[in-house]
Amino acid sequence: MNIKIEDTSPIGKYEESMPWNQIEKIILERRSIRAFKKEPLPNSMLRRILEAGRFAPSAGNSQPWKFIVVKSPEILAEMEKDAVKMIKLFMFFMDYTKGNILRRLYILTYAKWVIRFMKNELHPVPMGLMSQIAHGRTLVFHGAPTLILLAEDRRGVGNPPTDIGICGQNMVLAAHSMGAASCWIGLIKVLMYLPKWRKRFGIKFPYQLNNCIALGWPSPQADATVPREVQLVQWYEGGMKDAPRIERQGE
Repeated sequence: MNIKIEDTSPIGKYEESMPWNQIEKIILERRSIRAFKKEPLPNSMLRRILEAGRFAPSAGNSQPWKFIVVKSPEILAEMEKDAVKMIKLFMFFMDYTKGNILRRLYILTYAKWVIRFMKNELHPVPMGLMSQIAHGRTLVFHGAPTLILLAEDRRGVGNPPTDIGICGQNMVLAAHSMGAASCWIGLIKVLMYLPKWRKRFGIKFPYQLNNCIALGWPSPQADATVPREVQLVQWYEGGMKDAPRIERQGE
């Protein structure tokens, strides 16, 4: 799916079978980019992206976030170096595919115990990514010229991680609407094991840092939809005794 602007519908209007509007186009075509040009985005553009995040909805309008912009090539290089160092250390203790059979069996037992308590962070996808990073096959921050760190205020109302997600989504959609590329990066959290980075970015109670957004100009240009799974959606349209209607969303 590649929607041309001239084929979109006006904002604030709906008619049956009308084409997607420009906001829907941005949502459908935005994708995560992991290759950036060295040229950074202008500060004026970054401020607009930050403003989109600042106006995100949050529970009780508590706005449980703090934004930190990192553009310094020196600091970015140091973050990359330290993140790789921490991931290599982590994989030394968790990679049960390397070494002799006794080491593999021991680490496998240990890894299963750790994964039980960290099943999201140690899902095969992030584990596979960390293995690639540890072997020098990919970068942590993808060489992006700018990172926006999303520090979460744990005092927020309700569920602050949800608010952080909404805030960041506003930012990546705003960035895409202006031709910039973005990628969510959760591995920023490995730097929080190092006191120097907690001190550098002022991450102390009530804040914690689990997410950042890499930003820059895409290299090469990528602007198209990415396949998604068909979702089985329950529609409750009858009475209390009626079963829901199941509709396949995305076909």
